[in-house]
Amino acid sequence: MAITRSKPIEFKIYAPQAKRVNLAGSFNSWDTRMLAAKKDSKGNWIAKVNLKPGRHEYKFFVDGSWLNDPHCTTYVGNAFGTQNCTIEIK
Repeated sequence: MAITRSKPIEFKIYAPQAKRVNLAGSFNSWDTRMLAAKKDSKGNWIAKVNLKPGRHEYKFFVDGSWLNDPHCTTYVGNAFGTQNCTIEIK
């Protein structure tokens, strides 16, 4: 039987004017405080998280507003009438 291992995944959003960026999703019960992103010198905010294989939904929480990942290509509707980004981990 194969052991399913988590893989380190990097999420990045360009938001040079932002004061605070967090990553929230199905992998952390949509907690907007748990995964703080770090800002680099170019204005990119980067959050790293270990994810198990499967499909995960997520969004960025930027200065109190939900934003989708501009690099995301697949979305799913949510209960709020907007869309969540999805990522498939193999």
